[in-house]
Amino acid sequence: MKLFSDYHSHPQGHRIQPYSQELLQPWVNHGRKIGLTDIAFTDHDRYHEGIDFDEIDKLRVANPDVKIRAGVELDNDPVRSSAGRRWVEKNWDRLDFVLGSVHFLEQPEQMFDSVPAGAAQFAGRDIDEIYADYFQRVREIAATGLVDCLSHIDLIKIHGHRPKAKIETLVGAALDFIAARGLCMELSTAGWRKPVNELYPSDEIIQLALAKGIRFTIASDAHSHGQLGENYDRLAEKMAQLGVGKVCVFERHKAEIRQL
Repeated sequence: MKLFSDYHSHPQGHRIQPYSQELLQPWVNHGRKIGLTDIAFTDHDRYHEGIDFDEIDKLRVANPDVKIRAGVELDNDPVRSSAGRRWVEKNWDRLDFVLGSVHFLEQPEQMFDSVPAGAAQFAGRDIDEIYADYFQRVREIAATGLVDCLSHIDLIKIHGHRPKAKIETLVGAALDFIAARGLCMELSTAGWRKPVNELYPSDEIIQLALAKGIRFTIASDAHSHGQLGENYDRLAEKMAQLGVGKVCVFERHKAEIRQL
């Protein structure tokens, strides 16, 4: 099974770096080197000021052998994502792909998935309640009508906390909503480089999603061009084990299913 796409990448990292050929070309070069032919740039919406569609168009002209998608990761940042949503709405027709994610729980000043600081948000709390709250927030970001795909859908496990309740009872309603809306879900290798050391999402959630007819994108959540396509050999093995033989790619928010 040859994996050819990566639909979660952050050329700007965690700061505003205006798009330029110097910033973006190394991502295409590395992707080409490892056999990727379809790459989506999905910087966080809080850094939308750095996204330049004209620079993406120039990159496409210079690299006709690689499909380069204009994207963004829209999350639930209670302070900054209202501006991000307005930007997505304004630029919807120039975007190919929008990821939806949840990085904030009850503390507006800190992402819960910060390592290691975010782990303090779980201390002394009922883990089942945190999971239930998190998946409700996932459903809310899906309900905005501004996302094509849900990223790292069980990110809540990042610090290793596991619920006592069956995961199906916690994630089921969110998956039903995703399926009903025809949205995709991401398989992300990023979990393998986090404390939980597990693919996002878990095998069980992938199996539940398959049963509901949910389609998948694949991704590394790269924050440097060297992380693009990271652990894809391992991901290919996992997908083969679970019977995931198709992935989606996007152009102007229209999904195309590709057989692997």
